[in-house]
Amino acid sequence: MPFADPWVYAVAALAVLLTGISKGGFGAGLGALGVPLLALIMSPVQAAAVMLPVLCTMDLIGFRAYFGKWDKGNLRVMLPGACVGIAAGAMGAGFLGDRWIRLVIGALSICFVLVDACSLVGTAQAKPYSAKKGFALSCVSGFASFVAHAGGPPAMIHLLPQRLEKDVMIGTTNAFFLIVNGIKLVPYAWMGQFDLANLRLSLILVPLVPIGVWSGMWLQRHVSVRVFYRISQVSLFIAGAQLIVQASAAP
Repeated sequence: MPFADPWVYAVAALAVLLTGISKGGFGAGLGALGVPLLALIMSPVQAAAVMLPVLCTMDLIGFRAYFGKWDKGNLRVMLPGACVGIAAGAMGAGFLGDRWIRLVIGALSICFVLVDACSLVGTAQAKPYSAKKGFALSCVSGFASFVAHAGGPPAMIHLLPQRLEKDVMIGTTNAFFLIVNGIKLVPYAWMGQFDLANLRLSLILVPLVPIGVWSGMWLQRHVSVRVFYRISQVSLFIAGAQLIVQASAAP
């Protein structure tokens, strides 16, 4: 039987719960840990294929919960960039390994956290978004999302300095990745990544989705803005470090 090892289900369940908590709005960097965790027990390509249907389910729940709370200006900048990144990923993923992608994203994430941690969330002045920076980071996000569902850190590097309201930031992130992950379904299917074994594991994991998402929603509503952003920064640092470790350990 495929995935007969119970550790596969244990690690996969942890990956889904952490990603769901992130999708629910608590600890924005946690979502980047899903594929790296699964990649410890299966190939990164297979891990990405298993997670994509689960991510789409999470996005639909989060989209309903935060409907209309997104920032239209950010989405107008980010979505075109993400489409460029997805197209580049679909065409070049077979030539450029995900090791270097994870290494660059991890380094950028950690650098951002170290710089941003020098100022307190409550006193730091919000920075207006830059269209050029947002487009460039969204290209990286789309490309990394296609290869390893690791598009969260680049998107957060663009969004966190703006100090958006919690619901607005979560709504913008959910709307962004709902569209991004929906677009990714087409090239993933075309590349034959949705085989029976992968889809079966995805289906087994889907019942955990609302538990993770609702847990994240509850946590973000009961945590102060200062703590919320500190947790987001720590999560982003953990995600970046995990990506670097995984890239360094790859043969």
